[in-house]
Amino acid sequence: MKVRHIVMWDVAGTRGSPEHAANLATLKQAFETLADSGAIPGLLKLEIGIDYSAVDYACDVVLLSEFESPEALAVYQQHPAHMAAKQQIGEIRVARHQVDYYFN
Repeated sequence: MKVRHIVMWDVAGTRGSPEHAANLATLKQAFETLADSGAIPGLLKLEIGIDYSAVDYACDVVLLSEFESPEALAVYQQHPAHMAAKQQIGEIRVARHQVDYYFN
């Protein structure tokens, strides 16, 4: 059964500030490298997007990824490339929300 893994973050800095923009770029780049590497077994899709609405209740960034199975998601969560991305964004992340669900 396939799994969709969605994560949303808020990053440090005031919206529109150079610090905020740099943090958004850092987070986006960190996870884009995971999609480009092709090294994550069972990863079917990975998209990352930055919010443009700027409404006060919106998160700054969303990651949508799909895996061939719950086991593949578990491998991803411990994969060295994913761990490196998490470490890279550790200091800039101020909030994180996650949903994992099955789909066909």
